[in-house]
Amino acid sequence: MFALEVRDHIMIGHSLPSPVFGPAQGLHGATFTVDAAFFTEDIDQHGLVVDIGLASQALSEVLEPLRYKNLDDVPGFEGKFTTTEFLCKHIFDGLAERIRTGQLGDGGRVQRLKIMLHESHIARAWFESEL
Repeated sequence: MFALEVRDHIMIGHSLPSPVFGPAQGLHGATFTVDAAFFTEDIDQHGLVVDIGLASQALSEVLEPLRYKNLDDVPGFEGKFTTTEFLCKHIFDGLAERIRTGQLGDGGRVQRLKIMLHESHIARAWFESEL
């Protein structure tokens, strides 16, 4: 299987209001490194999984509504625990929609997508699924 991965980052604020999160219950900041990997069985006639520029642009567009935001105030996130895992799925859904609507120009080759968020140098989470 072939894969192409692009990277971006976001800086956010949020709280995780449950005792299970210990000190992270209160408002705090985080900087996430975000990796998006696109998988296909076959590359195109130009030797591409997807165009790096289009993949980078799509990831940036999905992340833009989250950049420098307090996630506690983001519409649609009310009552949600905006954990690293939750954010992985949110970003996956946004990129998957762009793939399904042809915005990456992949001609339907991309079969699988993986979103990984690096919360720190010692912790990361991801969501990965077939499209």
